[in-house]
Formats: sequence, structure tokens, C-alpha cells
Amino acid sequence: MRGDPAPSTPRNVGVTPRSGRRSLCCVASDKFRRVRDELLTLARNGLDRVSFVSAASDVVGRVVPHDRSCWHAVDPGTVLFTGSINRNVGCSGSWLAEHEYVVEDVNKWWFLARSGRRAGATSLATYGDMSRSARHRSHEAYGIGDELRISFVADDGTYWGAAGFLRDDDRPWFIEDDVRFAASLSEILAEAFRRALVAAVAAAADEPVTVGPGVIVFDDHGRAESISPAAEHWIKEMVEEPCPEPLTESKVLHAVAARARALREVRDPLQLSARSRVQTRTGSWLVVYGTPLSGGADGRTAVIIQPATPNEVAPLVAVAYGLTSRESQITRLCMQGRSTKEIALALHVSPYTVQDHLKSIFGKTGVRTRNELVGQVFLEHYVTRWEDVGEPPSGWTAKAMPETAMGVTAGVTGGPW
Repeated sequence: MRGDPAPSTPRNVGVTPRSGRRSLCCVASDKFRRVRDELLTLARNGLDRVSFVSAASDVVGRVVPHDRSCWHAVDPGTVLFTGSINRNVGCSGSWLAEHEYVVEDVNKWWFLARSGRRAGATSLATYGDMSRSARHRSHEAYGIGDELRISFVADDGTYWGAAGFLRDDDRPWFIEDDVRFAASLSEILAEAFRRALVAAVAAAADEPVTVGPGVIVFDDHGRAESISPAAEHWIKEMVEEPCPEPLTESKVLHAVAARARALREVRDPLQLSARSRVQTRTGSWLVVYGTPLSGGADGRTAVIIQPATPNEVAPLVAVAYGLTSRESQITRLCMQGRSTKEIALALHVSPYTVQDHLKSIFGKTGVRTRNELVGQVFLEHYVTRWEDVGEPPSGWTAKAMPETAMGVTAGVTGGPW
């Protein structure tokens, strides 16, 4: 028997481990520490996301064996997927969006991140009756058994990504020791994904853009009806491994579309919750946003992809560099061309305090002057060159998450990230 008898309701924490397995502290604590140290070294090497995942998946597998894995980057502001890397497993974008943002289930990644649990296994969360998980029922026919999930949350609470490790249905289930170890990796993996975003500066393409915005139209069931050639181009530029086939099954697009459908009845005039900032393979940035369509068939949704503006990307870049709230304020004022005296007046501090903050900002971003900060970090490398499109409907910061949007999409309410 694989688990204890099922009680009345599922849960998000494990049950007592099955007999015959010794505890983490008695068995392989040294081995677990070595793996953590190895992952920490990988995280600090400045690898791009694909290279890091390729190495990290094998490292984790030495102490938590698994047959398949999937890794996802998220936009910390809206908790929507911005990239996906799969190893020995495939799923459509529509399936992933439905089971992460719409269907009620145990161990959703956003919930593990928000609740502080960080990790969970399906078998433990369902008390050994995995058929109670809608996600498990949907992929059980493909020979998939238990799943161990981790959300990557930094020490400051920023949610950067997630991973799922799956075992085939003829393999033993994960136990609580596995879950505890996975939870201990949360900050390390968050650091790796944060550094991968920063590392893309060195590879950022310094070329003008010749492709305009793209659009994809979905019906009320989330099926793609049409896609523009520009949208096809931008989807190929996103970090999704393997490349979605067809392109309309992009996990990034379906995450945004699912959020847009869920927000139909919510007061969100700027629809900021159905938006995601996506870094391309070349290090440039796109903004992907969804909106309900009026007229014609009811329930249709459009997803637009276009190069991002500085105001949309700057808050996320600031968090990636580890800037404090005050340092982010000063950086935004620098981007507006304000002098040290003007910044001091705006923030009601002394010019000397502003200079101290600027020194800290320069140290964290690796620049020496204000011009380098604005030009090299926040404009040239992180924002695709594009014609002036005017003031965007920004206001979404890297940790902002409207309560109503989270409540409708995930079935709970609470404060912003």
C-alpha cells in the first residue's frame, strides 16, 4: 500500500513517511549538503537559464531521483509564466495554464510560494489518494505517477520561478524528507533564476527591431483561433524548450490568456494582472498582455506581444539587481534626468544621502556613472530599441499583485506580494 487511508479533504503538506525509510538527518545529510553546495555554486556562476536547468536537474536527481522535470520562470509582479524548460515531459500551454491558474488543486506553484511552504508532493498532499488531484488525473494515462513541486522564492519574498519533478507510475512516491530537501533549495534556485536574468545583459542584442507587435486570438475555451506572423516571430524568441508545437501552444501566451479570461468580471481597468514581462533568448524584453474582446463571439480573448518600454521593465530589473525600495526610487528619478539636488528635494533627504545611495546602486549594477546606469543597464541592454510609443499604462511593480486578480485566478484573497 503506497499511502495512508484518505481523509475527507486533501492537504498541502505531507503525511508520515512510510516505514523502511530512514530520516534525512540519519541517512544522507552530508550528501544533501554537498548537493546544496553544488547548486549554490551553479547559481553563482552566472549561467543562462537553459544551461543552469540542464545542470541543476541532474544534480537534484542524485538525491531525489526523478524521471522527468519541468522548469518555469515567472514574472514576480503577476506570477505568470515567462519561460519554460521541459526535460522528458511535454505539456501544452493550455493544459499548464488551466491547471495552474484556473482549476482548483493541491500544490499549485503560486500557492507554495505565497504560503511559505515552498515545496510539496502530490501523494502527501492527497493522503495517498492521488486521484483526488485534477492535475494527476489528467496525466495519469501517460504513465506519470507522483510529482514533487518547488517554488523558487528569494529571501526577500520575490517569486522567480518553479519546478516540477515527476516519477513514472511504477516508481516509489516522494516522502517528507524529499519535500523538506526540495524546500531547502527554494532560495538557491531563486538566486539562480535572478542571476540568469542579470547575466543576459552580456548577451543582449544591440540591434534595431524590425518586427511589429503580434496578436493571437483565443476563443472562450482557450483555443487559438488566429495568430499573426509577428506573433509567431516573437514566440520563437521566447525561452521555451522545446519550442511549442504548434506555436499557439506557448505556455507564456496561455498563462496570460487564462488570466485575462478570469479577470472579465473583476475591476481591473488597466488589466495589469494579465500582463507579463518576458526576456528573449537575446536578452531583450517583450511585454505580453491579454484583453477580452467585445463584439462577435462571446468570451474571445486577444493576447498582444510587443517590445517592452523602459517603464515596464525597470521595476523588474531593479529587483533582479537587488536594489532596495529607496534605491529603486532614486534609479527611476535618474532615468527621468533629475540631478542629485532635484532627487534630494523630491525624496526629502540630503544630497549626501542621495550620493550614498548612488554608490550602492553603482556597486550592485556594476557601473561607475549615472549615464551608464540609465543607458547601459536600464535602456540599452534591458529594453529593445524601438520607436517612442508614448506613456504605457504602467504602475505594475515587480512585487505588485492585485488582491482581486489573485482571488479570481487562484481562489484566494490576500495582500500583494
